[in-house]
Amino acid sequence: MMSTTKTTERASFAPVIALACAAFIFNTTEFIPVALLSDIAQGFAMSEAKVGWMMTIYAWIVSLMSLPFMLLTAKQERRSLLIKLFLLFITSHLLSVFAWNYWVLLVSRMGVALSHAVFWSITAALTLRVAPKGKQTQAIGLLAIGSALAMVLGLPLGRLIGQLLGWRVTFAVIGIIALVVMLILARLLPNLPSKNAGSLASVPMLFKRPLLVGLYVLTIIIVSAHFTAYSYIEPFMLNISQMSAQTATFILLVFGLSGIVASLLFNRLHRFGPAKFLVTAMGILVGALCLLQPLSDNTYFMFLLVFVWGIGISAVSLSLQIRVLQLAPDATDVAMAMFSGIYNIGIGGGALIGGQVMQHLGLPNIGFIGSTLAAIGLILFVKVHLKYRHLPIKALK
Repeated sequence: MMSTTKTTERASFAPVIALACAAFIFNTTEFIPVALLSDIAQGFAMSEAKVGWMMTIYAWIVSLMSLPFMLLTAKQERRSLLIKLFLLFITSHLLSVFAWNYWVLLVSRMGVALSHAVFWSITAALTLRVAPKGKQTQAIGLLAIGSALAMVLGLPLGRLIGQLLGWRVTFAVIGIIALVVMLILARLLPNLPSKNAGSLASVPMLFKRPLLVGLYVLTIIIVSAHFTAYSYIEPFMLNISQMSAQTATFILLVFGLSGIVASLLFNRLHRFGPAKFLVTAMGILVGALCLLQPLSDNTYFMFLLVFVWGIGISAVSLSLQIRVLQLAPDATDVAMAMFSGIYNIGIGGGALIGGQVMQHLGLPNIGFIGSTLAAIGLILFVKVHLKYRHLPIKALK
């Protein structure tokens, strides 16, 4: 009897696991150009700096189009919308495979970015809807593990395939895996009418909620803090820590692995004190960034530091995501679209700040500036939370 119950429970998590696989695919393709940049540049006889614009434009599209495209699709049934997003995603990767020049590749990446913008606007709320009753927090944790595995498995495997068979084959493999995941989702997901997605009228309504507005501001600050340092972690490891390229690559894998650990901690601990969990995670981020330069000359300490740093930012991201859903139960998709756009603004802002720090203060100081920004975010959250915590929040069991 107990065995039957466990089997039933595992089966009820199947749609969540399928969505986690989708998250893995979308996150892998978002960052795969980082691992293939030199190969793509060589293939089109261009500089890496010019090819790098592909990633910048991708982030801009996600930032600018998350809310408009979510509003355009607000009334659509969610299962069919997800299938359409996958079809755009797969078609765009097919175009990447046959791209006859850089501009065609850029257009294909724009198509991927558009599917990404809507996917991350609806997926968190969708995961909660298909999760077993009382298991919503665990479902979000599984979604996060899928995202984290993109850094641990997706990028290294994509790079390996690119080096052995060419970068076009990497895009082809991603497209094929996406096709398989799409077919699984089409089979597992029930009909899911649009529910509490929100509309254009929801936007000013959401901005009247001080806790939510404070969370959006916090997101920009804390994500910018992280990417001020993380955007330049590879040159930091090579030039300041004097590590080999192989060791620096392994450290980045450790960073991805820490995201899985953070997801497990989130599943275990978040429900016992959501605000305390977020404050602790931000405190870890502040401390890790502050220690980046002082510990830079010890490889063993750097491995440990990067692991702790990764746990901190991953736990922060999970906490922010779940709080947005809690603070906007009547307009989840609009709120998440805004969150996704704001998160990507933070990514771009952090890279910009980090670049300015390198130019004017020096590469060793990226951790100190990132830590200062994270501390400002921590203070902001505490002040806003203490002032407005009496306002009702719909709890997620």
